[in-house]
Amino acid sequence: MTAQNANNNSVFNIPAFWKAQQLDWRITVVRTSLERLGYKMILPYLTLYIVLLGATKTQYGLINSLGMVMGGILAPTIGSIIDRNGPKKVYIFGILVLVGGYLALASAKVWQVAALGLFLHAMGQRLGGQSCATICGNCLANCDRAKGMLVCESLAAGVLGMIGPMISGWILVNLMGVTGTPTDPNTIRPLFFIALFFTVTSLLIIIFKLSFRSWGGHVRKNNSVLQDGIAILKADKNCRKWLLISAVNAMPMAMVIPYVQVFAAEAKAADAATLAGMVTATALTSVLCGYVIGVISDKYGRKPVLLFTIVMYLLGLGLLITTKTMSVLLIVGMLAGFQEIGATVSASIQNELVPHRIMGRWIGAVGMFSSIFSAAMAALSGIIYDGIGGKWVFIIYILCELVIRIPLLLSMPETLNTPVDAEKFAGI
Repeated sequence: MTAQNANNNSVFNIPAFWKAQQLDWRITVVRTSLERLGYKMILPYLTLYIVLLGATKTQYGLINSLGMVMGGILAPTIGSIIDRNGPKKVYIFGILVLVGGYLALASAKVWQVAALGLFLHAMGQRLGGQSCATICGNCLANCDRAKGMLVCESLAAGVLGMIGPMISGWILVNLMGVTGTPTDPNTIRPLFFIALFFTVTSLLIIIFKLSFRSWGGHVRKNNSVLQDGIAILKADKNCRKWLLISAVNAMPMAMVIPYVQVFAAEAKAADAATLAGMVTATALTSVLCGYVIGVISDKYGRKPVLLFTIVMYLLGLGLLITTKTMSVLLIVGMLAGFQEIGATVSASIQNELVPHRIMGRWIGAVGMFSSIFSAAMAALSGIIYDGIGGKWVFIIYILCELVIRIPLLLSMPETLNTPVDAEKFAGI
């Protein structure tokens, strides 16, 4: 066996790769997988549930927007705390907020209580996600970063994310007696209690298994979080470009994903099984393609891979808008899996733009900008959906990709083998 073949075999030896990584990263993968299992169970029905409780699409957009605004405002402060003290305490607090969100959603009898749950859910995901991103950014080497993050996204969370909607769809059809599209919020309600169980389990894992490790304990106390964020942006023009790239990258969570299922139900007459099948198909793409794409990204570069995933996702949205056949919705779901893979590749690039010691503050600065931008788009998307039609929510996002993110991405350097110029960030 040649050295090249041995190396290729080791790349695809996932158990060996897993064992070679740091324990904190492995714990984070387990926690993320459990959270993803619960979230993917409710995802096909979350927007529909709140609409069935009485909210309009405009109200839903405003609810979603509020959580993003608050998460964005807090992101730089959270990043500074993580750099100084490590991510564990923030991680625990974020999961507790997520627990509160699921409790409110599960107990909601009116849409206003569900709105509180959605707000807390968005906040909890921001806090937990920022902690998770910092751990990935610091625990994985450049040559392993995309593979490692896609082991988490595609193989661990992806497999469970595929099982989640299958479970929820089976529960609705066989236990709750739903035929066609769900019309009673009480048939969806039990799913939130199951998601709550998985979230509490993930909380216990973080409490008892994650270390209190920190990577940036020398944060200057005389600098405000805003000063640090501005200093990072001044230090490198690519960081400034990345703000806009990351803003468009975050748009699907704000104005696309929340409306795909309800659009499929209302405009394409998708039933409960098809809605669950779309989410399962999304996870299937992550499982089948994610790790392989991570290997390619770690070997040949991030940019061409990310561009490929963007094009595939946009193709899926084009099918969603134009199809008149319900079975095509499963293809739409499969192509949506490339958005999740692409978001992970995008995070790999983001983590390679700054030194490790300021990772928390960098992620916080990006999070603030992208969250506030996404919040505006989330509020606008509900108004657009109610006012001129659901398809325009997707068309506007597609235009933002074509006009903003893709041109800026083409102007960025390839980060895979480009070391960070630490001198640029020496004063931060």
